[in-house]
Amino acid sequence: MKSILNPYINFKGNTRQAMEFYHSVFGGKLNMSTFKEYHASQDPSEDDKIMHAMLQADNGIVLMAADTPDRMEYQPGTNFTISLSGDDEAELTGYYQKLSAGGTIVEPLTKAPWGDTFGMFKDKFGVDWMVNIAPAKQ
Repeated sequence: MKSILNPYINFKGNTRQAMEFYHSVFGGKLNMSTFKEYHASQDPSEDDKIMHAMLQADNGIVLMAADTPDRMEYQPGTNFTISLSGDDEAELTGYYQKLSAGGTIVEPLTKAPWGDTFGMFKDKFGVDWMVNIAPAKQ
């Protein structure tokens, strides 16, 4: 799988509605998972909020989104992240290392609950990034 770059938008409690709207516009396949499904909820009132949504349109458009937990700051207009994903571990690890140099590591590149390798950082220009490395297909 080639590495892909796509927007990742954060919402405040309305990710499900937003992604269903985008799905109605772009079509394709929409998958959504809650904080509860990943055992990642620190507050039971957030169990049903969306931890990760991914819309893959038939024309190649990919849009991802999540609800911002109450413990995290949310400011519309700054509620996006750039996501790099794929299964080329060497390439994506290199991007993670190079892009995060001089920045702030938010989450080290490590095994995630969903089985992929995942990390987050803010680069030296203040841009938020996520890198997700899926296991290579045999």
